Parts: sequence; structure tokens; C-alpha cells
Amino acid sequence: MISPQRRREIIDALRRGTVPRRGLDAFAVGTDRFAAAFDDELATAAASGAGFKAVRGEYGSGKTFVVRWLAERARTQGFATAEVQISEGETPLDHLEAVYRRLCERLTTADTAGGALRSVVDSWFFALHEDVVAAAGTALPGDAEAVLAATDALTEQRLGVVSARAPALAAVLRGYRRALADGDTARAEGLLAWLGGQPHVAASVKRAAGIRGDLDHDAALAFLAGLLTILRGAGYAGLVFVLDEVETLQRVRSDARDRALNALRQLIDEVDQGRFPSLYLVITGTPAFFDGPQGAQRLAPLAQRLHTDFTTDARFDSPRAVQLRLAGFTVEGLGEVGRRTRDLYADGAADPNRIRSACDDDYLALLAKAVTGDLGGRVGVAPRMFLKKLVGDVLDRVDQFPDFDPRRDYRLTIVDSELTAVERNARAATSVDEIDLDLQ
Repeated sequence: MISPQRRREIIDALRRGTVPRRGLDAFAVGTDRFAAAFDDELATAAASGAGFKAVRGEYGSGKTFVVRWLAERARTQGFATAEVQISEGETPLDHLEAVYRRLCERLTTADTAGGALRSVVDSWFFALHEDVVAAAGTALPGDAEAVLAATDALTEQRLGVVSARAPALAAVLRGYRRALADGDTARAEGLLAWLGGQPHVAASVKRAAGIRGDLDHDAALAFLAGLLTILRGAGYAGLVFVLDEVETLQRVRSDARDRALNALRQLIDEVDQGRFPSLYLVITGTPAFFDGPQGAQRLAPLAQRLHTDFTTDARFDSPRAVQLRLAGFTVEGLGEVGRRTRDLYADGAADPNRIRSACDDDYLALLAKAVTGDLGGRVGVAPRMFLKKLVGDVLDRVDQFPDFDPRRDYRLTIVDSELTAVERNARAATSVDEIDLDLQ
């Protein structure tokens, strides 16, 4: 049974036209076929293995939904998760230090939705402290300085080869622990920010920990390996890291695109070579990115690693393959999502029976066909707008106004300003003058 708070979060997100962060099982359709393969691969990662998956599909096929469903499923199995949208301005893939910074900002656990780095690091130090006490037994000296020294030594030991690749990682962790012990909150905050890849940390803070400069591209992967060590030491099964919308690489300058593709190839190779134990890496992209000349095909080694045979019937696509192909919604599937959303809404409504009778299955099918028709008959781009209209225009009115009848009182209206660029282009043109040509 879903909680009222989570139900509200889901409904509010659908009303805004966005994918909810949590509770996706409540109205997920078509994800069951991936569950067993995902669970097997997550179990491998939890056993200090690693995994990689590429999710491909056109706009509206449900890529973001699937990876958020996967992330939520992983958190129930003890994983931390992070979802990062690749963009030229904020998170360029050719700058791995920016990707790592966004990862730390979006780090999510079952208890903390985003920004979980502090709680993870503190949990790790608590576990180290407990191990120091257990190992020393009654021989543990009574002074705090000796305990700190023993914890520092254990920190170096647990980080192992990661510390050799990035000595600054152990230094900043020791400095953070020391600042907490000294009660210097400002210094601890600054060092935690630096650990998370944030730039512009005060020089005095860095000097106190014996570190210099900012985290750079070359050190980012070593810090990712260190973060995985910290997560496992804090009791987590591993990390599910999602790089969403990698197709945006096709729109950046050719030199930046080539660097980004190579960075992705490097990341996949290091996962494959076992340098990131307990990491499950997921990317999402459109078929044009995976198959087109401005995407993965531009870098032969990357194209080879991502290649998956899709010449057979989609019914026989293997969920264990490197790439997962999302076929997108059918009108029937859209109706099923509508029914689950209606029932979820009704469970929190003042009059559940009225919600279900006014918006019965036949009406949901009519609304799904109407939205799809307004978007040029392309079912694949319809789900976001269908659910937005269903919740915001229909269910909310049925819930608030006893005499509102959606069949009599509601007429579907979709204006260009509420559509994304892809949705606008999908709308049926009534004349040749309305066809938008991309001549660049």
C-alpha cells in the first residue's frame, strides 16, 4: 500500500508533466520483463562485481521512467543511486570532474533524497571507529588523539590502491575527520564540498588538509572509485549511476563531442576491467545516438562496446544485452497507465467511487486516443501530455466539482507553449506551411 505522502508526490509530478522520483511501481507498465535481468546484474554488482547497461528509445518511449524505476528498485536492495542529465552547459561529459560533482550532488539513498554525501561519509567514519574500538578491545587508549590516529591509519588501509591513485582523497578525508573532532564546522563543510568536487573552496581550508587546487578531469575517476569504497564501507551494496540523455552529445562542437565520446568509452572500459567494484552504470540515449554518424558510431571502439543486434523481432530482445530497446507505448498501454493513475488518484480522493465512475476505462481510452491524435498519431510522444491532462484537467476537476462530467464539460485543448520541441513537431500539420523544416 502506497503512503499518502508518496501518492501526493507522484500525482504532483504527473500534474507538472514530469517523471516522479519515487513510487514508480504504482503505475509502471511494461517493466516486468526487465526485472529479473536487472536484479541478477545488481546482485553481481553487490558482490563486488560491476555492470553496464544502455537504454535506448525515442523521445517518450519511457527511458527516464525506466531508469528511475530501476534506481528505486536498487535502493530497496541497499544501493545508493545518482541520476545525472548530460548537458553541454551544466554537465559536459568531456569534463569528468563536472560529472563527478553532479553525482555527489544527486547522491540518493533510501533515507536521503539527494545530497546524501555527508550522511554516507559520516556513516563510513562511524563504521571505521567501531572497527578500531573492536580491534583494540580493552587496550584502546583513553585519549581521543590516539583514536583519531588509529582511524586515520584504517582509512588509508581501506582506501588501498585508490589512495595511491589519488593521495588527495585520503588527505581530505583525514582533514574532514580532524575538523569534526576539533569542532570546526566551517572547515569540515569546506572539505566535504571539496570531496564532492565543488570548486572555489577557500585556500585556507585546503591548506589545513594539505591539498591544493580543485578536483580535475584525471582525478575524477579515482575519486569515483574512492566513493564506491566509502559506500561499501558504510553498509551500502553499491552505486547505480545513471547518465541520462547522452544523445545531447550530438549537438555539441565536434572537438567536445569527440572528447565526451572518449570519456564514455574510458568509463565503460574501466567498469569492464573491474576498477569500479559495486558500480552499475546506466546510460540512456536515442537510436540516433547509438546508430547515427554524430553519436557512438563516431568512435569505433565505443560503437563496438555498445553494439547489440536488433534485427530480430522486438519480442525476443534480451534484457541481458548491453542495450535495452524500449518500443514505446501503444494506445492500449497508454490506457493501462491511465487506469493505474486513476486508481492511485482515487485512493486518496474524498469520493473514490466518483473518480472511478466519471473516469471509467472507456473514457480513459477516449482521452488516450484524443491526445495521441492531437500529437500526430504518434503514441510514443503522448504519455507525458496524456498523464498531465488526465491529472490536471480531468481528475482534479472531478475531485473538486461534484457536477463536473468530463464527457460533457471537458474538451481537450493542447497549446504549443505547454509542449516540448519533440511534441510540437509531432502535431499533425494542417497545411504544408505548418511543417517545420530543419535546414541546418
